[in-house]
Amino acid sequence: MIKAILTDIEGTTSSLSFVKDVLFPYAAEHLPDFVRAHRDEPQVAQLLDDARAVAGGSGDDEALIAQLLEWIATDRKITPLKALQGLIWEEGYARGDFRGHIYEDAARRLRDWHGAGLRLYVYSSGSVHAQKLLFGHTEYGDLTPIFSGFFDTRIGGKRERDAYRAIVSEVGLSPAEILFLSDIREELDAARDAGMATTALRREGVTGPFGEHPVADDFDGVRPIED
Repeated sequence: MIKAILTDIEGTTSSLSFVKDVLFPYAAEHLPDFVRAHRDEPQVAQLLDDARAVAGGSGDDEALIAQLLEWIATDRKITPLKALQGLIWEEGYARGDFRGHIYEDAARRLRDWHGAGLRLYVYSSGSVHAQKLLFGHTEYGDLTPIFSGFFDTRIGGKRERDAYRAIVSEVGLSPAEILFLSDIREELDAARDAGMATTALRREGVTGPFGEHPVADDFDGVRPIED
C-alpha cells in the first residue's frame, strides 16, 4: 500500500517552460550583480568557493561568474550553482517579479492526498531552498505545509539508484510504500531499481518513451489510493 508520494518538479508538478523560460533567464540576468553585491556574505562566499572547486579551483570572481552563466546556459546540475540560483529567485519572489508555477491538477491532488494521510516529498535537482520558494509562492497559496520533506542533489543524482535508497532511509518506509512521479524515464528507472513504485507524467512537451512504467497525463490520472 502506498503511504508516501515523492514527486519531481519540472515537467511533473510544474511546466517545463516555467523553469526554462522564466527561472533560468531570471537567474542568468541577475547573477552577476547578485554575486558582486553579496560575495562577502558567508553563505554566498561558501557557495562561490564550492563552485570554484567544481570549476577547477582557480580564477577570480569575474571568471567564476562567466563559468556560472555557462553552466546555467547548458543546464548543468551543479549543487552550488543551484543554491545560488535559489537565493536569486528568493529576491525575485519577494519583489513579486513572478510566482511559482504549479499545475492546477497537481495543487488540487497533492492537497487531496495530504488530506487522505499520504506523506508528500519533493526530489528535484533544484536546491531545497528553491523548491520551497516555488511551492511557497503559487497562485494556489503556500503549499509547503503539506510536504513532509524536500530532497535535492545533495542526497545524490536523480538518475542514480543509491539516491533513492538514501531517500527511502530518510523517509523511514519500505520502498514499495513510496510512489515516485517524474517525467524522465531514467529517473523512474533508478527509483524502480531502488524498489519504489513509479508513475510517469506525460505533460505537454514530454513524449517518453517510458518503458514499463505506468503513465498518466496529469495528476488526476495518478492513483496512489482508491478515491
